[in-house]
Amino acid sequence: MSDNNDFGAFISGFLIGGIAGAITALLLAPQSGEETREVIRSKGIELKDKTLENIEEARRQAELAAEDARRTAEEYSLKAQQQAQKLQEQGKVLLEEQKKRLEKARKAGKRVSDTLKEELEEELEEGSEA
Repeated sequence: MSDNNDFGAFISGFLIGGIAGAITALLLAPQSGEETREVIRSKGIELKDKTLENIEEARRQAELAAEDARRTAEEYSLKAQQQAQKLQEQGKVLLEEQKKRLEKARKAGKRVSDTLKEELEEELEEGSEA
């Protein structure tokens, strides 16, 4: 953004300087009217050509900057996709680990429950025999 402002300021300064220089040259030059008109015409053509060259250069620089920005955006997008995929894979691993832990805890709880049930049944049998 700053480069565009700098370039615009350069073009403005170039044009204003060119016009001021042309006017000064016309006022101070000891030439006939015909010669002066020819100088004005040639300077105008020269100024127009330089301006067109500068505009073309600005366009070329803008295209390069746009291409660079597009390429950078694609790189960041690819990096973000890779990071998201990596995090997704890590999440899957963690989920599987938690499933295994939960299954272990469920089996341990079932064993404890079965043991307590057996003990209670034995106590009930002993209590009903007595």
